[in-house]
Amino acid sequence: MASNRFDPMEYMDGMEAIDSDLMNKVLRYMAEYNYRQFNGKNVENALAQEKLSLEGYAALLSPAALPYLEDMAKKARSETRKHFGNSVSMFTPLYIANYCENYCTYCGFNCKNKIRRGNLTLEEVKVELKAIAATGLKEILLLTGESRLKSGVEYIGRAVKLAAQYFSTIGIEIYPLNSDEYAYLHQCGADFVSIYQETYNTNKYEQVHLSGPKRVYPYRFHAQERALLGGMRGVAFGCLLGLDDYRKDAYATGLHAFFIQKKYPHAEISFSIPRLRPFINQAVINPQDVRERQLLQVILSYRLFMPYAGITISTRERAVFRDHVIGLAATKISAGVRVGVGGHMAGEKGDEQFEISDPRSVEEVHQMILNRGLQPVYTDYIRV
Repeated sequence: MASNRFDPMEYMDGMEAIDSDLMNKVLRYMAEYNYRQFNGKNVENALAQEKLSLEGYAALLSPAALPYLEDMAKKARSETRKHFGNSVSMFTPLYIANYCENYCTYCGFNCKNKIRRGNLTLEEVKVELKAIAATGLKEILLLTGESRLKSGVEYIGRAVKLAAQYFSTIGIEIYPLNSDEYAYLHQCGADFVSIYQETYNTNKYEQVHLSGPKRVYPYRFHAQERALLGGMRGVAFGCLLGLDDYRKDAYATGLHAFFIQKKYPHAEISFSIPRLRPFINQAVINPQDVRERQLLQVILSYRLFMPYAGITISTRERAVFRDHVIGLAATKISAGVRVGVGGHMAGEKGDEQFEISDPRSVEEVHQMILNRGLQPVYTDYIRV
């Protein structure tokens, strides 16, 4: 095992290193962030700003901002309406494989966890895609475990090409790639890349990523930038809230997205806000005090800091919470979700990554959006 405990700041063979100062910049800001220094006056000053400063963003993520959630929500709703109107985009994920080469202590797919593994054949991928398309959805997110051996780039590319026959927007949530590999998947039809740093704390990152390529912190950090260099239209950011100090992780996530947006102004930026969830063989998860009020605070802070960014609310959260935050700050919601391999048309070929909290169908989520006076959107992009 000792041979696997390599330096997490050192690249492995074949990993592309790009010339970027963003990682050091984000880590420096995060190290200097002391959220206990803020008070109510700092929060009031932040809410009075027409364009939220970095200092204001830091204040809104602090404990001092919790009594101001209603004020934050009112302003967030206004910003959401200004930039997104009443629209709420709908999508669903499709897991095409769950093999993984990483030993991540918080994930059900980790290579040490004894679960049923599988990947879909391309014919099975097509059957799943057709079943999902029949629900009316036009956006899909293709996911795999992190295994180049069992779900290689060429395999993913073929799955993306199949998805392009049925969907107008295709996202991918897979292991980090080099920029030329992202360019290949973009040519196949992929539009967006979701990569989550999990935690920005380098010490904690080393503690929870015990082996495998994911252990390499900087390669993962720079994945969004390599995806944009490869021609992707958009990139998503997120940390796994509760894995470490969630306020500092959320702060770093926002800064990461903000600095990428400044460097690549054409990029479409979005956030996901996942919290730790139980998984097979690990029923007890003790997230570091991220309750729904704290989660809402993070979501509202992202909206006020980057009002033009998309925010996705996942099925990790309860239906009542998801219903509450759409229109308020979240702009995208998943529906008809399965988190095992396949499972939309036939039985699952592999076990699920985590437990979901909202099993509602596409039709049910669609109706919920209408009931809240909002407009469900199935596509805002035409593939030509």
